[in-house]
Amino acid sequence: MTYAPTRPTERTDREALRVLAADSSTQDADLLVPELRRHGFRTEHVRTGAEALRHCRKADLLLVDLDLPDRDGVELCRSIRAVCDVAIIVVTARDTELDRVLSLRAGADDYVVKPCGLAELIARIEAVMRRVRLQPSVPDDVISVGSLRIDHRTREILMDGRRIEVTRKEFDLLYLLASRPGNVFSRRQIMAQVWSDPRSKPGRTIDTHISSLRGKLGCSQWITTVRGVGFRLGLA
Repeated sequence: MTYAPTRPTERTDREALRVLAADSSTQDADLLVPELRRHGFRTEHVRTGAEALRHCRKADLLLVDLDLPDRDGVELCRSIRAVCDVAIIVVTARDTELDRVLSLRAGADDYVVKPCGLAELIARIEAVMRRVRLQPSVPDDVISVGSLRIDHRTREILMDGRRIEVTRKEFDLLYLLASRPGNVFSRRQIMAQVWSDPRSKPGRTIDTHISSLRGKLGCSQWITTVRGVGFRLGLA
């Protein structure tokens, strides 16, 4: 794939825009990332879906290739959209209507087919970000649900002002459920987001962590089991 160099245009607020490119092709990334940086974007590159999932909250926009070594890009879009509202543009060589439809339904904001010109990609990035910025911005570093407060920056959980000690996985699990209170997260989603492994059977792993969290929160009604589907966070 080639990204023809272009003259840097007016940067406006690009210096503040954090772009994460998820692409298994080092050759493509080595061409794209320096060009985006030259045009003022703060751009990083990861090669796997698991890495993209771990770092998605630190980005303003993701460029996702559908052909990743550890998971399909459509599945990755769906997993990312379950935990945050970061903008997503699929950039891939796959050019079928089905891939476009599945990607957009999975949460992608736009779809670009390789090879594409750098000027077009930048224009699409700017168009997507204009749409995103028109929406209300809700910071997700601190989530408050009733008397429960979860601070992602300090990884601290407070209940009525009292600190609750949890393990790393318990924190990640509770933060995921609290990111969309009332929404049901399937076991597969939880394995993908918390354990970065959507293919493994959860067994009793999730149930054990849920049980521990219920005990520490002091009320089983904080986390509701939706039989045959998964779990959701409610109000105790």
